[in-house]
Amino acid sequence: METWFRNLARIGVGLTLVVVTLGAWVRLTDAGLGCPDWPGCYGRLIVSEEIHADPDVAHLTADRPLEAGKAWREMIHRYAATTLGVVCLLLAAIAVARRKQPGQPIVLPFVLLGLVILQGLLGMWTVTLQLLPIIVVLHLLGGLSVLSCLFWLARGKPAPIAAGRGLRTLGLAALAALALQILLGGWTSANYAALACPDFPTCQTEWWPDIADFGEGFNLIHEVGPDYEGGVLDHPPRVAIHFGHRLGALLATLLIAAFAARLLARPEARGAAAAVLVALAVQIGLGISIVAFGVPLPVAVAHNGVAAILLLTVVNANQRIRQPG
Repeated sequence: METWFRNLARIGVGLTLVVVTLGAWVRLTDAGLGCPDWPGCYGRLIVSEEIHADPDVAHLTADRPLEAGKAWREMIHRYAATTLGVVCLLLAAIAVARRKQPGQPIVLPFVLLGLVILQGLLGMWTVTLQLLPIIVVLHLLGGLSVLSCLFWLARGKPAPIAAGRGLRTLGLAALAALALQILLGGWTSANYAALACPDFPTCQTEWWPDIADFGEGFNLIHEVGPDYEGGVLDHPPRVAIHFGHRLGALLATLLIAAFAARLLARPEARGAAAAVLVALAVQIGLGISIVAFGVPLPVAVAHNGVAAILLLTVVNANQRIRQPG
């Protein structure tokens, strides 16, 4: 049964990576409102051209006519997310069944189940609140929290890395900086600010753009417009958001690189350190490419997926330095 539990958690890790990547694909192709209702799509669980003639959803099609491609992308994302929810429910059930077995995690599977339920609610609010940016960002954060919990369960007790308080503190700081940077990336995407600074390494040809409006850019609630598709902010707030994302990237890069460098000094940690550095280098390259090439869809989707992989490498290193030797 323990093998079943770990293998199911590993399946959950892979499925969560798929769900996170699909979520980015949906968002970046403006399909977040491809289904204007929830949990179905125009009242159905399968997208169909018959929706056009259904009088029960005429109020939905009048406001947002069916675009089959966008609707299918959104529903594929929902199907995958629902499957992930079933996996997390099974993990909680196995944890209850094995609760008296030594070493069986009990608390984390139920934390995971709670996160998945919250993710379902955030998915619903993403639609019902018309892509409100703070909900979109929380939905992304929830997905990556689910990923981290599943990864922790799937790993069990990995080989420990000898570490003192200083390295453990640095590991937590690197993880916190990465989490902040992921939030800033989500905020940038949710507010359609990816091209607010079209040059690199400067922004609007300046090292610190004077036009940036940080107050409005980081106002969490914007009471504007019928929905938030395409963004509602003027240019100066979007510049502030994009530039804030770059500042976060600098902070995260410095802390993650310092953490990896400290790990490299330990022979047993070189594999973990190399994984962190490779994922970090790829992520930086993808981020620069998004600006240089004008947000090409494959690169932007990959940027989201590699962010999740980088998170796993940092979580893995943190988990190993906290294992008893």
